Formats: sequence, structure tokens, C-alpha cells
Amino acid sequence: MDASKQHMETRAVHGGMEGLEQAGSHVPPIDLSTTNPLPSIAIGGESYDQMASGGSILPGQSAVYQRLWQPGVARFEDSIAGLEGSDAAVAFASGMAALAATIIAMVNEGKTHVVGLRPLYGGTDHVLDNGLLGTKVSWVHAVDEIPAAITPDTGLVVIETPANPTLELVDIAAAVKASGTVPVIVDNTFATPVLQRPIELGATLVLHSATKYIGGHGDVMGGVICANDEWVHRIRHIRALTGGLLHPFAAYLLHRGLRTMPLRVRAQQATAQEIAERLVGNSALNRVLFPGLPECDPLGLVGRQMEGPGSMLSIDLKGGYKAAAKFVESLHLISHAVSLGGVDTLAQHPASLTHRPVAAEAKPGEGVVRLSIGLEHVDDIYADIIQAL
Repeated sequence: MDASKQHMETRAVHGGMEGLEQAGSHVPPIDLSTTNPLPSIAIGGESYDQMASGGSILPGQSAVYQRLWQPGVARFEDSIAGLEGSDAAVAFASGMAALAATIIAMVNEGKTHVVGLRPLYGGTDHVLDNGLLGTKVSWVHAVDEIPAAITPDTGLVVIETPANPTLELVDIAAAVKASGTVPVIVDNTFATPVLQRPIELGATLVLHSATKYIGGHGDVMGGVICANDEWVHRIRHIRALTGGLLHPFAAYLLHRGLRTMPLRVRAQQATAQEIAERLVGNSALNRVLFPGLPECDPLGLVGRQMEGPGSMLSIDLKGGYKAAAKFVESLHLISHAVSLGGVDTLAQHPASLTHRPVAAEAKPGEGVVRLSIGLEHVDDIYADIIQAL
């Protein structure tokens, strides 16, 4: 059966598992070897050249050294690439490492300008805004502002949808059209390929903080870039030289997380939808920010671009910072902690934490609290929110 025609749930379970049965295994083995035998000096040198330049291991070659290629990491990469519909993927120790390698690959091709569509995750915003990687950024706030911001030196247009932490939605196809020949990279962390596949909409690269929904249990860090073969080759080259490879045990956990991701994402989404609807009109709130509410999806992208609104929502409390601080400190069931996408519900204050380094004009409001809805019963989550409010 053609795997590309299988349903998401089936591909999530079986992706990257090829060849295990012949090897006598049912689950991927964890190979922790940092170095590998070399059949000969000649084969070792050829293998090194192949992988250090951005290629993958070829039949008859040696894996040489874990920084160049690792079988468990490759299995995870194959699986996520299959779900995103990309040619291949490159995995890293964190989402920021994945983004940094992509920007370095862009700079290595002679481009040093980026267009960023705000809002973005605070770490992404900060690394672009301070020029740490030798780039300059032009910020825009709407898709129709992208063309005027592009210069001959522009190498990437960076977007995130749903955006962190306001959950604003960006029309990916429109952003791609507005970007012309400039590649678009989409941070797909909040949606996951279960709900949104940017490459099908014309994006060139897809970024994930795999720590979040892909891992799904708050116990492993990782990042991944999904792209066409040309970009993957360039980014693998950067990874091989700079050493940002995902650890084999992390790859094992992330690959395992992919197998249940469709079920988790859809269950969490259903709970988030109900909670958002219950919170609308609450007297303690200015507004509820959630793509599943009609007022938060003016372009009608849920059901067209996204298969569902996801399970992230934000609430804007009346009373600003003081009210937000009292709220998060009054939670009992819900953990006050950064990160998201795990099985348990988390709450955090973006302006003080994930978006702390962001320029003042781009910071979320002081009353905004971001909620990552977990797998607890909807009534228990809602009860904790209400008592804290």
C-alpha cells in the first residue's frame, strides 16, 4: 500500500520503521555508539566526505561518527518528513538549534536579510532582532506588507501560525505568494502536521520545536527542519560542521512520540475548544484568544488551511500584570511553567517569560496568559481556571 495515501494515524505509527522486521526487531533500537568501525581508510574517507558535506550515508559506507549520521535520528527524520510531506528532514538538539542552522545555511549562500512576520515565538524574534547570526531583519505585521520589505539580499521570510502567544493565524498560501521567489519558513509547532502541512501550501521549509507536541510528554528536547532535498543537504552540512545533532535517545523518544501524536493532538484540541467556549464572556477577561472562536479566525483558515484550531489558547485578564500574576499563582491542577504540547496543562505569562527578550512594541499584553491544554478531563481543567480567576 502506498504510504503517502495512508491516513495520518497510520503513517504516524509506521513511519521510519522500515527494515526493522528484517533486522528481527519490532521497535527501533537505541544505538549509542559515538564512533563506528571503518572497513578501510579509503571507505572511511569517502564516507566522511559524503556526510560532512550534507549527504546521507550510502550503502557500503561507514557511519564514521555520531555527529555525521546516526541511524535512530535518521529514522525519526524519515517519519516526520513523511508526515509533513517534505523530501527529508534534519533533526537537532532543540528548535532554536534547528532555526540557527537554517539561518547559517542562508548566510552561507550569500543572503543576510530576513523578513519576519510578527508575532513570533520570543526566541525566534530575539535571535532575528539582535543580529546574532549576522543577519538583518525587517519586521512586518501583515502578509500584504511582505513584498515591500523584500530586498535583493532577502534569503528567508519567517512566519508562525498559529502565532505564539496570540494564536493569530497567517494565510500561508498568501504569504508564499507575497514572498515571490524568496523561500518561506513556517514554524508549525502549535499546529503539528496533524492539523496543518505548510509544504502543501507552498512553503519551502517547516520548523518544529519537537520538544512540544512531537515529544508530547515534557521529557525530551529536540528540533527539526523539514524541507526539499536542496535545503536539507545545506542544513545537514551546517549540522555536521557545527555539531547540533539530536542525541540518539532523544531521537528514540521523539520517534515514539510521533506514533501517538495524532490521537493526543485531536483529544487536546477537543478539550481546548470546549474550554475556550466556556470562557467567552467571563467577567474577569477582556477576551479569549483561540482560533476555534469565529472572532479569532476572520479569514476562515480553520477548516481550510488547518484541519482544526489546535489546543493552545490565551486569555487576556482584566487588571493586566497584577491579575495575571495572581491567576497563575492560584492554579492548583494546572502547572505554572513554560513549554507546551505535553499531556498535562500548563500556564505561563509570555511577556515575562517566553517573550521577555522581545522588543517592547512586539511584546504580548501584560494581562495575557498562555494555556497549553493537556489530556486531563475538561471539567477538571476548567474548574481550576475558574477558581484561579
